[in-house]
Amino acid sequence: MQKIISSLFFCVIVCFNLQAQKYNGIDANMGNLFRMSDAKTRSISPENFNGAKGEGGKATTGTGSGPSKELGQGWKVSPSVVIKSKTTFPVAEINGPGSVQHIWMTPTGNWRYSILRFYWDDETTPSVEVPVGDFFGMGWGKYSPLNSLAVCVNPGSAFNCYWPMPFRKKCKITMENIDTKDMVLYYQVDYILTEVPADAAYFHAQFNRTNPLPYKENYTLVNNIKGRGQYVGTYIAYGAHSNGWWGEGEIKFYMDGDTDYPTICGTGTEDYFCGSYDFDTRKKNNAGVEETNYTEFSTAYAGLPQVIKGDGHYEIGQRFGMYRWHITDPIRFEKDLRVTIQALGWRDAGGYLPLQDDIASTVFWYQTEPHTTFPKLPAKEQLEIN
Repeated sequence: MQKIISSLFFCVIVCFNLQAQKYNGIDANMGNLFRMSDAKTRSISPENFNGAKGEGGKATTGTGSGPSKELGQGWKVSPSVVIKSKTTFPVAEINGPGSVQHIWMTPTGNWRYSILRFYWDDETTPSVEVPVGDFFGMGWGKYSPLNSLAVCVNPGSAFNCYWPMPFRKKCKITMENIDTKDMVLYYQVDYILTEVPADAAYFHAQFNRTNPLPYKENYTLVNNIKGRGQYVGTYIAYGAHSNGWWGEGEIKFYMDGDTDYPTICGTGTEDYFCGSYDFDTRKKNNAGVEETNYTEFSTAYAGLPQVIKGDGHYEIGQRFGMYRWHITDPIRFEKDLRVTIQALGWRDAGGYLPLQDDIASTVFWYQTEPHTTFPKLPAKEQLEIN
């Protein structure tokens, strides 16, 4: 017993020493919250557009001017912004070095028609380009609770992101409204100004959608990552176009020169998202008859938070939202990375059936810059959920 206790104590000391070597305020957690840091906390919102110290709540005009008319300055005068149709709004512009630590927002309107873009340092093409709903795991435009370490979606439709996003010179975040209607955005970007370690990579996220997937064709989540980094997350909004189970497909990670065959190959869609056996929970109903049902779940690293079964009228399709965060198990690559997944079901007579479903994905990774230019974002017509 004494040896076990000594070993545990040694592990604790090693962990604290590692944290001591790395800690600079960027990755604060329960293990280092008690440690002091020179990082300076700042926050950008409609009440303080540039995050300047001592400048919050000074607005005299804004979307809250009516309700605050009698109370005046300092009483929620500017809680949100209106983003006009076909315009782009600068959500945040920050001079570094520093790190974005948390983003909260509640966008109105069609979440597929509001496009988030992040730019690091002096780059002219975005490192993040994703519809806002898909970025926060809500690809079907409907609220569903999501509770994970990296992303939380809380009542009602409050989007939260906790991916740390270090930058050395500049950070620019924009929201483009490609809809024909204006939208309202409440938001807050919490960040720190601090030195960034030399080995810190930059956060990236890329969206893709194919509807329908051609017969016997693999779906490509991403195929243009070049450089050194680590893949940290996958979100898929999956729309089934046929009856039956749809998740037998394997996910494959081709890295560092892999060609025909990948280094990492999964065993099935639900397995990759840390579920099993069709996400089914077999229970007996009050009549004693066993029922099988998709079971929503949301955990720190993986989940099926959204199951839309259809109403039997106009909304007849089955739709699913799934995430997998590679936080404790990042997929590291040295030169390049390509990721694909199969859409695969069962034939009535047995055997696998390649499916032609609606698949939209958002992938998340960190890498050294420069990154390759993203494929052109699908046009508004290809983004539409129908």
